[in-house]
Amino acid sequence: MFRNANGGIKKDYITGILLGVGISALGFYVYKKNQDKVDGFLESQGINIKKSNSSNFKDMDIKSLIETKEHLEDLIAEREMTEEPISSPTDCCEE
Repeated sequence: MFRNANGGIKKDYITGILLGVGISALGFYVYKKNQDKVDGFLESQGINIKKSNSSNFKDMDIKSLIETKEHLEDLIAEREMTEEPISSPTDCCEE
């Protein structure tokens, strides 16, 4: 299916993969360049976009801090249910 008669990968598939990666990179570049406009448009359509993975907690209002705290507590509870429990905080960090 992906191979030509000589056993190599068909040139069309290589071309398609390279075009896909190139167009994706271009789209990402254009998005990053216009991120504020795009995020504003999406928010006006009712789609909430997180601004960043790293938050400046000092600038957050109390509601956002509480939501972040609850989210972290939920993540911790999920991990505790799926992983072996740690008896003390130093057990995880000793080498």
